[in-house]
Amino acid sequence: MNKLIHHYIAVFSLLASLALASVPVFGQRPDNSIDTNFFLAVDAANYDSLLHNFYMQQYVQSANSHRNRKASQAYAEFDNIPDSVFIHRLQRLHMVVPMTYNSDVRAYIKLYVRIMSRRLDAMLSLTEYYFPMFEETLDRYKVPSELKYLTIVESALNPQATSRAGAAGLWQFMYSTGRHYDLEVNSLVDERRDPYKSTVAAARLLRSLYDIYRDWQLAMAAYNCGPGNVNKAIARSGGKHTFWEIYPYLPRETRGYIPAYIGATYVMNYYQEHGLTAGRYELPLRTDTIHLHKDVHFAAVTKFTGIPTVQLRQLNPQYRADVVPASSRSYAICLPSNRSGLFLKYEDSIYRVSKDTIAKKNTYVASSVSSGTIVYHKVRKGETWSGIANRYGVSVNSLKRWNGKGRKSSLKVGTRLKIYLPAKEDNNKSSSESETSKNDTVSTAADSSQVANNTSKPTANTTKADNNKSNTGTKTTTKTNTAKNNSPVYYTVRKGDSLGKIASKHHTSVTKLKQLNNLRSDKIRVGQRLRVK
Repeated sequence: MNKLIHHYIAVFSLLASLALASVPVFGQRPDNSIDTNFFLAVDAANYDSLLHNFYMQQYVQSANSHRNRKASQAYAEFDNIPDSVFIHRLQRLHMVVPMTYNSDVRAYIKLYVRIMSRRLDAMLSLTEYYFPMFEETLDRYKVPSELKYLTIVESALNPQATSRAGAAGLWQFMYSTGRHYDLEVNSLVDERRDPYKSTVAAARLLRSLYDIYRDWQLAMAAYNCGPGNVNKAIARSGGKHTFWEIYPYLPRETRGYIPAYIGATYVMNYYQEHGLTAGRYELPLRTDTIHLHKDVHFAAVTKFTGIPTVQLRQLNPQYRADVVPASSRSYAICLPSNRSGLFLKYEDSIYRVSKDTIAKKNTYVASSVSSGTIVYHKVRKGETWSGIANRYGVSVNSLKRWNGKGRKSSLKVGTRLKIYLPAKEDNNKSSSESETSKNDTVSTAADSSQVANNTSKPTANTTKADNNKSNTGTKTTTKTNTAKNNSPVYYTVRKGDSLGKIASKHHTSVTKLKQLNNLRSDKIRVGQRLRVK
């Protein structure tokens, strides 16, 4: 499916550039030719993920019926629609963000009409559920409510969407940017996927970017590629301060970002004009939020309330392992209003069954300090998810969940993966198995929270594109090997350490340390992993 889409994008981009090069438009961008990578932003939105969405699964027959609707005929007739029609419709929207029209925007509108023909039922149903909350939150932070349509471009309204770069949630926050805006991310909770908290973070970020540029299109561009790239584009353009004036100097994906946003906004308001019709799924539009004081497993909630587990996941996408770890701090669970009474009625029973379920399934790894160790593995060329999982004796699904990766996520060389090892596996490992590479780091489970909490935060203007690298904690501890005496022991250099101090601490010599680690000088750096025995 993705290969066909990429092929279609390349062909359509070329045809569009030839057919629309001389179209009279307002807000014309400097370069009339359409880049063959023009649709990277839409591709990154992962629209096919909607097919795996809970509501699409519930209404497969309705989703499939889209393929044979007369929308295909309307799509074929799209090229006969004059530009004046699109210009007039966009002007009628009366929005704060300029609804610029040009050949790029037209190309995106056409692509969205095609996409929406198969996903409109789910998309419109999800807008009924999410958009009221988006509008209220954006307004509170003085952000134009129409920026809610950014979520169409970013995630196709799928809170579980994960990009190839590791951005997650409705608003596609990178790890470090999410942490900077107070979104908790660990092996059990990923608040980048929390619809409300991520919307608050997005509103704060967009408002801060607008305060820098005083232009909403530039603020959105900076949201996509980072203020650093926007500032470079402004400088290279000779000090221009509008999106279309700095367009040629922006990254490729960002060049398509604003046209994609305008295209999505147009189609969500005028889909019926293109022969698209949509049914409505029955959504739990009325929900209640219940604050918990003990751990809760979704299976226990389903048992006593009858709420399907898949729906619990849809309403609470921030919980990665079907567990709300409320014994560690205050967390809440979102439930349909008509079932919240049952939860309160059987609350004590739900807590009790949850405790047994968590213990039996061993899903709550972080709850037990004695459960083992955390290994950080650096991906090397040629390695695969299954190969790494087999090496450490864990499942591929667990490995992806611990690292916030989606089902179809690919591996990148240099990525640092967190791996939980049960104590029994760690103690039974042979010497060769326990020796990890120079780039792997081992810490005790007791220090896992310290690792997460010591992540360095980015500057106030850091955004997704500035944080494509994996950001994990910097504090590690010495691994004490309780296996055979000849098993290697490693130490991670801390601030203030020297080879002399490390040698003295581990009852060895500087010369021996240098031999074990192939060091040519006495220089070491914080975070460096040294073999000490």
